[in-house]
Order: sequence, then C-alpha cells, then structure tokens
Amino acid sequence: MKYIFLVVFSLIVSFSSFAQDEFEMKSGDTTFIIKKYYLCILKRGPNKDLDSSALAKIHEGHLNHLSVLWEQGKICIAGPFGDDQDSRGIVIFNVSSIEEAEKLESEDPAVKAGRLVMEIRPWWGAKGSMLK
Repeated sequence: MKYIFLVVFSLIVSFSSFAQDEFEMKSGDTTFIIKKYYLCILKRGPNKDLDSSALAKIHEGHLNHLSVLWEQGKICIAGPFGDDQDSRGIVIFNVSSIEEAEKLESEDPAVKAGRLVMEIRPWWGAKGSMLK
C-alpha cells in the first residue's frame, strides 16, 4: 500500500500545477494535504581555516539561528548527517517562497562565515508527516 501511495503521489506531483502550494490527495479512506516545503542541503563551505575558538562561536550561532527559526515556525526539521561528507545537514523550511528560505538561511552565522553553503530546492510532503 505504501508503494502504491508513493507511486501515485509521484505521478500527481509530476503532473500537478507547481504554481499551487498545496493540494489534496486521496488514498483509500485517507485524504492527505500535500504541501510545498523548501529543502535546504547545507554543504561544506570554502572557509576551512578557522581556529577552534572561532569555530565554537560560529557553531553556537548556527544552533541559535536554527532554534529561533524553529520557535518562529519557519522550519519543520533540521539536523546534521551522520558521516563526514561534503553535505553536512538539512533544514526543511515551512515558508511561502524559495526566496524567503534563501534569505533566512543566508542569515545563518555558519553561512555568513563561509563554513557552510546552501542548496535550496522545493520539496513536496504530506502535512503532519513525522519521523518514526
């Protein structure tokens, strides 16, 4: 059933109007509200030459920035990857445009310092989804 849901969901998203930010999708007795979010992939930035004191300050600012966005309801989820690759983590924004997500993430102290760079893309998900 989950596989069928994913296939149907993929087809609907592929052929739906991307001008809208939400639409309904029925699967059996369940109606899902599918919403556009903005997925930010944070990648290792060009500025690698900082001492441990500067790094600690930037990291603290980065975490504070994410906390404020969470409290404002601007992000749904955020976290680092569990390996040491160039992609460092993700943030899923709950905002009305990619420009707003870019503006908010550009204010992150780690992005400002060049420790991280961002790639933001539209991402569709069912409202109320959660990790288990």
